Formats: sequence, structure tokens, C-alpha cells
Amino acid sequence: METMNCNKVTKRYGANAVIKDFDLTLEKGKIYGLIGRNGAGKTTLLSMMSAQNPASEGSVTLDGENIWENADALRHICFAREISPSANQNSLANMRVRDYLKTASWFYPAWDKELAEKLVKKFELDGKKRLGKLSKGMLSAVTIIVALASKADFTFLDEPVAGLDVVMREYFYRVLLEEYTNSGRTFVISTHIIEEAADVFEEVIIIKEGALLLKENTTELLERAYRVSGLIEVVDEAVKGLKCYHEEKSGRAKSVTVLLGEGERLPEGYDVSIQPLTLQNVFVALCGMEE
Repeated sequence: METMNCNKVTKRYGANAVIKDFDLTLEKGKIYGLIGRNGAGKTTLLSMMSAQNPASEGSVTLDGENIWENADALRHICFAREISPSANQNSLANMRVRDYLKTASWFYPAWDKELAEKLVKKFELDGKKRLGKLSKGMLSAVTIIVALASKADFTFLDEPVAGLDVVMREYFYRVLLEEYTNSGRTFVISTHIIEEAADVFEEVIIIKEGALLLKENTTELLERAYRVSGLIEVVDEAVKGLKCYHEEKSGRAKSVTVLLGEGERLPEGYDVSIQPLTLQNVFVALCGMEE
């Protein structure tokens, strides 16, 4: 399986369009970061890309085949999302960890039992414990195990490190990179903890209010992103003609985020401070609240 495509995908709930006319291509063998503010539509998008939620308009295809109600295609897709056992106390909450993982293995022909068992030990999970008795961090660990052990060609994780301490978050990203290197699978990671994950993302997808705002190689994006600061009138003159975001003022001083376009260069000869940005800085500049 080489390519997944969202083709003019829209998702409506009543009159409200959560995802709007969305075009996206995912290529084999990449780790994508999917970032956006709460309510931007990230989880809805991933649920449609895994055929857990039908599109109102448009289609999602895997190597040209529509994935909706396509069992052959779905064997190559895993969407590991947050487990909420309290939503169904009589079934999911009472299921033991080992039984949950065994059930998950039935859906994925390439399930790696050995990897699953290794991760259960690493995360110090008790296979006999019921899901309803697990902490948020332990539930996240179960989600991670399903995602990695599935061996699905296209694997999506929604807030995978929620509730994990810093040691286990670091371990997750390490084992994710190992699995990616060894298998060449495609991963999409949706997370609000951007700085920890930024170095893992080969490409970043930024979604804003249900629309695709940006999809770009992470390194190339950061190479053209800067913060320009100084006196208001000097900054205005220095960035004239450049695309600017997230203006901040304090007294006579001002700072703006600049994304250089093709052939554009940083301002020279002006008494301004120019600083490179992190991925989180860029995200805040593009999607944060205006002053």
C-alpha cells in the first residue's frame, strides 16, 4: 500500500461542517504530525481516514480504492484512539487488558504478538486488570500497543502520550522510530505536546477550523520561519512585502512572525532582532489568538 488520499472530503453534523473540502495525500514511509487547536477537526478527519466515520461528501482512497466498507483496505489501516471504558461499563470497562489486545489482534493480519508482549512489559501493564480500572496513562499505553503491534501500513494515533509521564513519553517516541525504521510504515501522530514530537515529524499537517492550512516538510518549514522584533516603524519597514503573522506590540516595540516564500530573503540593514522559530512557535503564530 503506497498512497492514501482524501478527495474533497467534507463532514457535516447538521448544518455545521467540521471538515471542509479537505484534500490530503499521505505517502508510504513517512511520519506525519497532525496539529490543530481543540475542535479543529483532527479526530474527525482521522476517523474518516480509517472508515470509522463516513464522509458527508468526497472520498478517502487507498491506492485508488475507496476505503469505506472495504475490508481489504481496512486491514492496512489502524486508528488507535483514546479508550473511554466508562462510556460502556458493562462491556469495555470490564474487559481485561489481555482480552482487549487479543480482540484487537483479530482485525490485523500482520499483528506482532511478540512486540505486543514486549510493550506490555515495558509499560508495566497487568494483563489481568480490567480497562475500567486503568489510569489515563495506562489506557494510553494500551492504545500505543495496539497501534504499534497492528503492523498496519497506515497507522494513526490520536493524542497517544496523554497521561504518560516524561520517561514513558520518551520511550514511546523511541520505539515509534524503531518500528518506523524497521518497517517503513506510515504514521500520523495527532498531539498537543508539539515540542516533544517535532523532531519525529518528517512532515507537518496543520488544520484550522476544519480546513487544511499547511502541509510541509518540517525542516523546510522551520528554515523559512522567523520572528522579527524591534521598534514598530523599523519592523514595519523591514518586513514590507513579506507574509507576516501573529503581531505582538509592547509600547513602541513590535514583533511579527515571518514565513519566507520562494526566493524571499530575510531583511538586511535594519536594526531588528531576527530569531528562528520552533514548530510550536509557528503553530501558535498561524493558529493562535490574535492580540
